[in-house]
Amino acid sequence: MGNRTKQEYDYHQWANNRFFEHLVELPDKVYEKEIQSVFSSVAEVIVHIYQTDGMWLSVMSGDSFEETMSVIDQLKERVADRSLGHMQQLYTELAKEYKTFFDDCGDLSKVISINHPKYGSLETPVADLVKHVVNHGTYHRGNITAMLRQQGQAGVPTDYIFYLYEIA
Repeated sequence: MGNRTKQEYDYHQWANNRFFEHLVELPDKVYEKEIQSVFSSVAEVIVHIYQTDGMWLSVMSGDSFEETMSVIDQLKERVADRSLGHMQQLYTELAKEYKTFFDDCGDLSKVISINHPKYGSLETPVADLVKHVVNHGTYHRGNITAMLRQQGQAGVPTDYIFYLYEIA
């Protein structure tokens, strides 16, 4: 399970990187342009994925709810400058933090306990939370594709099969 989970996260990182490479090639206004969509701009989606990935890393690391809330505040401070280049750098740093976490965690099938004041308690393997992070990112990359098309721009293929072909 560990190698499969790491590969799923590698796919997530690969897909995010594909979007950064694509967005850099588009006119600057596309990234920040306010539009009527699920999010108000592509930049908002990029920030959301980053903050959510960081929050889940805190949870998987065993932080308490209060500690995770503090991490969320730190993540919000980091994205005050949400320029494309800065966000790409933050994603790269977060991917390194995930790699360190995977290396230190050892058994990604180990069950952890999550306590949330609204949703209650949950016992779940770390691998399932990584799958959630990947699934969440996939969903929102789809939002970005729709938002780009809404602005007359092409998306970028990030389906898992394209990742598999690239790493084969």
